[in-house]
Amino acid sequence: MINNKKIVVISGDPNSINSEIIYKSWKKLNKSLRNKLFIIANYELLKKQFKYLNYPIKLKKVLNLNGTSNKNQLKIIDIRVKFKDPFKLKISETSRYVKNCLLAGHKLASSRAVSGLINCPISKNLLIKKNYGVTEFLAKECKIKNKSEVMLIKSKNLSVSPITTHLDLKDVSKNIKSKLIIIKVKTIHNFFMKLFKKKPIIGVLGLNPHNAEFRTGSKEVVEIIPAIRKLKKLGCNIKGPLVADTTFIKEYNKYDVIVGMYHDQVLTPFKTIYKFDAINITLGLSYLRASPDHGVALDLIKKNKANSLSLLNCIKFINKFG
Repeated sequence: MINNKKIVVISGDPNSINSEIIYKSWKKLNKSLRNKLFIIANYELLKKQFKYLNYPIKLKKVLNLNGTSNKNQLKIIDIRVKFKDPFKLKISETSRYVKNCLLAGHKLASSRAVSGLINCPISKNLLIKKNYGVTEFLAKECKIKNKSEVMLIKSKNLSVSPITTHLDLKDVSKNIKSKLIIIKVKTIHNFFMKLFKKKPIIGVLGLNPHNAEFRTGSKEVVEIIPAIRKLKKLGCNIKGPLVADTTFIKEYNKYDVIVGMYHDQVLTPFKTIYKFDAINITLGLSYLRASPDHGVALDLIKKNKANSLSLLNCIKFINKFG
């Protein structure tokens, strides 16, 4: 069945490479996908950024998803923001602008008017709250209270997911609980069953080097192993705890998903292997949300060197599965 729903992309942090990856992705889309695409952004801001970068693209300001244009115009749902330098906005104004863009996107996605929601990279400090990223922001807007939202980084052949997100290392251990592991892994399992019609093979890493040799009182013995046992009883195809320092050498090919205990434990090896050929998906929301698997790349702003592959993959993923 052909999916005729619209695709919404939030332009994200304006102090970034986002205008560049939006344009480069747009160039590679076919006419059908271009017609579905709407960007939530400030029209004048994006127009000035494209002009500076010398990108020959026509924009059209629209009020809502009913706005039409020819297939060679990029449709912009306009969100107000004050600026002088289009690549160097004040933090306070940028924070307000980014939040308003996210809320506009959330509203459209919640109404089921679109296939899902894509946001370009956003600096965490713009969301103000410590240990707070877009995953947590949208989970709050969706009124999720049991921490069932999941960050899943997906490539074609492998996905990874951290149990804790955006926490300082000193805070990780105390947040590793069996209940949390069970909730997160069940969300991943259900996502694969619903979207891909397959029972995923899930590997779970331990927290400590060499799994703390399974010492009495370790997180492996007290929290992780009991969670794995419970998940097996619930019907999950799950193995672990795996040893984190060797799993990504070769063993990762055995799994559909590798679950780690904290952000860099799984994202560092994953990005080393797949680089930009992956997307960030939030599971557990009331709609499908994806974003590029990279940051705002401050060192590449205005240099026309950014890689748009991840955003392009997000658009294709939302169009296919949304």
